[in-house]
Amino acid sequence: MDSVRIRLAGPNGESVTATLEDSAAARTFRALLPLTLNLTDYNGTEKIGDLPKRLPIEGEPAGIDPEPGDVAYYAPWGNLAIFYRDFGYSRGLIRLGKLSHIPDAFRKPGSVSVTVEVVPTRD
Repeated sequence: MDSVRIRLAGPNGESVTATLEDSAAARTFRALLPLTLNLTDYNGTEKIGDLPKRLPIEGEPAGIDPEPGDVAYYAPWGNLAIFYRDFGYSRGLIRLGKLSHIPDAFRKPGSVSVTVEVVPTRD
């Protein structure tokens, strides 16, 4: 499968792209797009937001050690997590993709509203 890129467009016209993994969870996430999500700050480490449905986790690792820029799914809560700081191994966390860079709006405390959409491929 060719890599799929998504765009997260936030406040003040700031946007970032991410490349999705080739996994059932990432493909299901892609099928939910476009989405507008309110991402709240969690633990001074990540922005999290509720997804409209749970993603499949069969065949995924039991957990990951996320790095800044990781786009992940936290299966126990059914939410999207975008890491802007390093964090330790978390059981139930599934990597969906990786941001090209971390937007300034993600590094600030508080919530941020983003629209997530698939970046059209060029033929």
